[in-house]
Amino acid sequence: MSLANPAALAWSALAAPIVVFYILKIRLRRVPVSTILFWRQIFEEKQPRSIWQTLRHLLSLLVQLTFLATLVFALAEPYFHWEIVEARKFALVIDDSASTRATDVAPSRLAKIKDEARRIVDGLRFRDEMTIIAAGTQPRVLCGLTNHHRALLEAVDGVSATDGPTSVDAAVELARKLIGGQKNHTILVLTDGGFDGLSALLKAADVEVRLAATPHPSNVGITRFQARRSLLDPVGYEILAEVFNASDESVACRFEVDLNDNPIDVVPLKIEPGGTWRQVFEKTSTEGGRLAARLDHDDALAVDNLAEAILPRREVRPVTLVTPGNLFLEKVFEANPLVKLVVAKALDQAPRTSGGLIVLHREVPAKLPPGPLFVIEPTTACDLWDVGPPIQNPVVAKQDRDSELMAHVRLDNVLMPEARRLVLKVGAAEKAKILASSIEGEPLFFSVDRPEGKVLVLTVNLDKGDLPLQTAFPILSANALGWFSNSRGELRPSPSTGDVVSWTPTARGPLVLRAPDGKTRPLPNDDKPITLGPFDLSGVWSVEHVPTANVKPSGTDAGKGVEAGAPEFVIACNLANRDETDLRPRDVEALKRPSPIPAGFGGRPVWYILILLAWLLAAFEWFLYQRRWIS
Repeated sequence: MSLANPAALAWSALAAPIVVFYILKIRLRRVPVSTILFWRQIFEEKQPRSIWQTLRHLLSLLVQLTFLATLVFALAEPYFHWEIVEARKFALVIDDSASTRATDVAPSRLAKIKDEARRIVDGLRFRDEMTIIAAGTQPRVLCGLTNHHRALLEAVDGVSATDGPTSVDAAVELARKLIGGQKNHTILVLTDGGFDGLSALLKAADVEVRLAATPHPSNVGITRFQARRSLLDPVGYEILAEVFNASDESVACRFEVDLNDNPIDVVPLKIEPGGTWRQVFEKTSTEGGRLAARLDHDDALAVDNLAEAILPRREVRPVTLVTPGNLFLEKVFEANPLVKLVVAKALDQAPRTSGGLIVLHREVPAKLPPGPLFVIEPTTACDLWDVGPPIQNPVVAKQDRDSELMAHVRLDNVLMPEARRLVLKVGAAEKAKILASSIEGEPLFFSVDRPEGKVLVLTVNLDKGDLPLQTAFPILSANALGWFSNSRGELRPSPSTGDVVSWTPTARGPLVLRAPDGKTRPLPNDDKPITLGPFDLSGVWSVEHVPTANVKPSGTDAGKGVEAGAPEFVIACNLANRDETDLRPRDVEALKRPSPIPAGFGGRPVWYILILLAWLLAAFEWFLYQRRWIS
């Protein structure tokens, strides 16, 4: 046996004053009395018991000295050599993914996992050390390598279930980096067994997998829910939904869809064991908002019975059409319910609308007005181009199919008897983006990004061709309106938990990301794209501006920020993960519970036992005193 703190033995010098106190005789106080007759009688009766009296003091002295020796030896921290040699290092990986929210084991799978974790912590020996790692959404270290039981138990108590996918494999790799190079190390994985890498972990020599609860799962969940605006119908939108039955029996339920808490569809479902149901819903609505899908089914996991999506709002945009007269142009804009159309013969006769789009047909001024412009078949020159002779029978040879302006638009099969030849001036040519060109390389459809506003130009003669009669023309017009209004969010994806999203702020000022549970985290705002996530909870996340002194009480100021409390960006996040919806263990071997960590009272340090012995000696002396065996 060795001592970790041998200097503490100096406290044994306290034995000297203890012995002195027992040797010293008590000096009696002289008091005059009327007679000593009775005192002499008492003295004669006590005198034969003087030897027993001495023994009583000796017993008390031995108890006191033993009590002191026990405390001093405990302060010296004695330990055995085998305690150092056989000290163990553990990494406890706790699975807190979405599937651990399941209530097929009362009160929940995560609660059973945490109970098992506390039992393991209580079983550690004095020299053993442990680190705790959470394995939901992304692995994170909850407590570093320590033998402090209270810190370990607090880390276990702080584990809360996430809605993210299981990251046990990544957590095990992190654990190997923390303790992999040390002797007698073991990685303990507490999980519900609901992930595909379980079989590989069971074969690892340094990993011990424990299934904290024996589940009896039956679950059905929404594994996909996405919404997007229709590219053909200006007020239409489409919903893609998918439901997966992760049970061994058929399930009958209802699939309900709401928009801003207003029901829009209810579908009765009957899904076979292991089957999948999917459907595309087509709806119309100018208003945007929150789409919510619910499964009317009581099962073990509730988080995958609800999915949400954000439907972008359609804003009505003022459009001023300046034309000598073209019925096709008027009708294509009038047919769009998102357009408030005003027709004028000349630009100087057109009303000025703030933020509106101006469509110039044929005649254009020498200097183009500021703001967004859509120019069709220009016949006069301006500050961006010169006009050349007409192009006869142009054939579209090249289209920019990656541009949003050309989405679902084909011009190579459109009859175009004539188009205007435009020669871009210096400065405009560098900023121009050709969207469609002829075999000779002449631009037929192009855009120019100028500081005063974007310009879109279509050089085709609408009166001599069949473009206005093709479906490509209203689609092209709808794409142009979306491009001018920067509504690139035709599809606002609903990411799955664990994903990240890139977003670029549109106003300066401090930002926070608000989670569905109301908690916030600060975000940088330096006009660069921000990475949001990984999202660990299902629901609606929002980016909000922090109230500052220079924010106006209402409205928006791009230079100073936006009104406090108005979300800058909103996105819905769903579980949408088949692995988490399927609650069944992937490997039945995980059901075999290994033997617990041997410890308990035998794992206590020697000084702990000595302190306990000292308390027992104190109790023994108190008992002797109360029995009047010692004084």
